[in-house]
Amino acid sequence: MPDHVHMILTPLTDRQRAETFSLMRIMQSLKGASVRAINQRLHHHGPVGQQESFDHVLRSSEGLDAKVDYVLQNPVRKGLVRDWREYPWAWQRQDLPVAEMMVGAP
Repeated sequence: MPDHVHMILTPLTDRQRAETFSLMRIMQSLKGASVRAINQRLHHHGPVGQQESFDHVLRSSEGLDAKVDYVLQNPVRKGLVRDWREYPWAWQRQDLPVAEMMVGAP
């Protein structure tokens, strides 16, 4: 989206430490790298965007299906494209057919 980002993540496990990376740690890393890249490109410094993120932990595949559909349909709802597949920044796992990414798929 032009003014925000949606991500669906599966946290990885650090096998050496036997721990899962926390959502806070993941978001800090993503935001830090993004802010550095944006500031370098624009020749600015300091914060970029909101300091807070809105996160939600999904506990079932049903919830995941609904969130994937929401994220994929967001550019369509905003009138940026007619089909989410036309949106150049939409990404999906390459090892899953498109049909499996959509809610209500057979």
